[in-house]
Amino acid sequence: MAYPVTIIIPSLNPDEKLLKVVSAAASGGFSRLILVDDGSAEENRHYFTRALEIAQEEGLPATLLRHAKNLGKGRALKTAFNDYLSNPQGCVGAVTVDGDNQHCIEDVQRCAQCLTEHPDTVFLGARDFSLDNVPPRSRFGNRFTSFLFRFACGLKISDTQTGLRAIPNRWMEDFLDLVGERFEYETNMLLEMKTKNIPFREIPIQTVYLEENKSSHFNPLKDSMRIMGVLFRFLAASGASWGVDILLFTLLQFLFRGLSITMSVFLSTAIARIASSLINLSLNRTVVFRQKGGLGGTVIRYYILCGIQLLVSAGLVSLLLHFLGRAWSLPVKLCVDTLLFLASFQVQREWVFRR
Repeated sequence: MAYPVTIIIPSLNPDEKLLKVVSAAASGGFSRLILVDDGSAEENRHYFTRALEIAQEEGLPATLLRHAKNLGKGRALKTAFNDYLSNPQGCVGAVTVDGDNQHCIEDVQRCAQCLTEHPDTVFLGARDFSLDNVPPRSRFGNRFTSFLFRFACGLKISDTQTGLRAIPNRWMEDFLDLVGERFEYETNMLLEMKTKNIPFREIPIQTVYLEENKSSHFNPLKDSMRIMGVLFRFLAASGASWGVDILLFTLLQFLFRGLSITMSVFLSTAIARIASSLINLSLNRTVVFRQKGGLGGTVIRYYILCGIQLLVSAGLVSLLLHFLGRAWSLPVKLCVDTLLFLASFQVQREWVFRR
């Protein structure tokens, strides 16, 4: 079957496995192939030359794009996207494939078929990380980032590090504009799908790890920190305003020590929450959720949530201090507001700052 789809393969210092990937793609019924040499060493470049020859022998139009030095997978993908968009040649989109032969051609074809049938949807190949052949670092890394995506972004994605992605023309230009030069770029693509409500589906694919995934250029420490840095910006602004709230609450508890427990807790909570909410509203709108447009509806929703939080926080803290005593003010406040923070974050993401 012929697919009006382009195959994109970025690679760094490839070996024989790249030739196997290209050979399978050349006979897979695709319309075009774009290879990206992301600054490979001189001794590895001949594999790209041979890959072009294999594609030509099979009648698959192929283009080789080359970086003079290693710029990262994100930049390699954007280089390919830019070349593709300048001349789609009748294709409905492109499928990105890793060059280490860990994506089976049948799975690539399934993604191409789904993209052909649904040219407005992004399709993600999803591996099964519960299998015995999955290296521990890959299993832990994916499960951890999947948890972060679900908590911080409301995105339920089982394979956040998949390199097999079918991207339609409609959304490729949006992805081309994203920041990120290395592996964090693929994370930013997923976040963009949430921001712009881009429809996506996961497609179960075979889970293949060759040589314990030694050929992967994913640095489990450095690149995971980049990914977590992207995700934790959602939490940093709330944490900063939360810290302001705690400091003000503690100071005001000292100033209002002559009042009853109920009154001092309520006044301290109210004043601290008003001050911290102004900081939180500004940071969340401009830095975290990057919401544009009018403030009216957002402010109303935000302060409805703040009012509910204030009453719940003051009520629970006051109730607990009646049993534990005023000396436990700070520990009790920390525990109560930590639980409310986790719940509030979900509400802010889905309702207050909805886009």
